[in-house]
Amino acid sequence: MRGPRDTPGNPQRGTDHTPVHGTHRAESGAAAPAAVPGAAEAVRGAHGGTRRHAGAGSKGGDGDGPAGPAAPHGPAGSGGGEPPEDPNTPEPSGRRRLLEAVWPPRVSRAQLIVGLLLFTLGAGLAIQVRSNTESDPLRGARESDLVRVLDELEQRTQRLDSEKRKLEINRDQLESSNNRAEEARQQTDQRAQVLGILAGTVKATGPGITLTINDPMGNVRPDMLLDALQELRAAGAEAIQINNVRVVAETFFTEPAQGQIEIDGQRVTAPYVFKVIGNPQDLQPALNIPGGVVRTLEKKQAQALVVPSQQVVVDALRVPTAPDYARSAPGSGNGG
Repeated sequence: MRGPRDTPGNPQRGTDHTPVHGTHRAESGAAAPAAVPGAAEAVRGAHGGTRRHAGAGSKGGDGDGPAGPAAPHGPAGSGGGEPPEDPNTPEPSGRRRLLEAVWPPRVSRAQLIVGLLLFTLGAGLAIQVRSNTESDPLRGARESDLVRVLDELEQRTQRLDSEKRKLEINRDQLESSNNRAEEARQQTDQRAQVLGILAGTVKATGPGITLTINDPMGNVRPDMLLDALQELRAAGAEAIQINNVRVVAETFFTEPAQGQIEIDGQRVTAPYVFKVIGNPQDLQPALNIPGGVVRTLEKKQAQALVVPSQQVVVDALRVPTAPDYARSAPGSGNGG
C-alpha cells in the first residue's frame, strides 16, 4: 500500500521537495546574478575603482562564464588607467636637456630681424676696417723699414732745428754788430745766392743723389715724375734738375700726347735723370720706403736706380722773369 506521500496529487510531495529545489534554483540562478554585481561594486569602491570582480563579466554570475578584459592596475586611489613610471628609468642628462631646449630653434620674426641687422652692421665694420688697413702704405712693412722711416723723421727735425739756430745767430749778429751796414750787406749777398739757387738762376753744387728712371715699356706718366719730385722736396732737396730742365717752384708737368712728357713746356724722354742736392742720408731712404717712389715704379715695370754722391752738380739754368702782377710790399724785411 502506498501511503499518503506516494499518492499523486498529494500536496505534501510538493511541500517536501518543491520548496527545496525552488530555493536552490533561486539562489544559484536568480539571486546570484543580482548579488555578484553588488559585490563587484563593493570591491570597486574599496579599491578606488581600479579592480573588478572576476565574475563581473559572466552571464550567470557564478564565475563559470568567460571573464571580461581586466582593467589596468594603477596605484590605489589614482582613479586613472595610466601605467606607473618606472623608478629605474634614468633622468635625462644636462646636455640632453640643453639640446632639447635649443633644438629645434624657436626664432620669432623680431629676433630674425635683429639678427639680420647685427650681421649687416658687423659686415660693414669689417669692410671699413679692412679698407682702412689696406690704404695704409706702411702696412706689412718690415721692422727695418719702419726704423728707417723713423730715423728720417728725426733727421728732418734736426735739420729744421739747425736752420732755426742759424737764423737766431744771424739775428744776434745784426743786433750786436758795430758795423750793421756791412753785416747787412754780407747777409744780403748770402741771401741772394740762396734765392738764386731756389730760382734756378745760378749753378749749385753739393752732396746729394742721382735718380735714374728707365722706362722700357713706356708706362711712366707725368704724375709719377711729379710724385718723385714731391717726395724729394719733402726729404729736404735744395736744388733739382731733371734731364736738362731746372726745377723751380713753378715747375709743371704735362702730357701733350700719349707717351710724351713735357716739363715746363720742354720735351723730356727716358731715361729720366734726377740730379738732386741735399743730404743723401735723407733723400735715399725717402725714395725706398714701402709704397714709395721706387716701389710704385717697379709695379709699372720701370727701373729706378738711386746713387748717393758727395758731389752733385746742378748746372741747368733758368732765365729770370719779372712777375706780371706781384710787387714787393713795404714792411719788415723789405727795407721799407
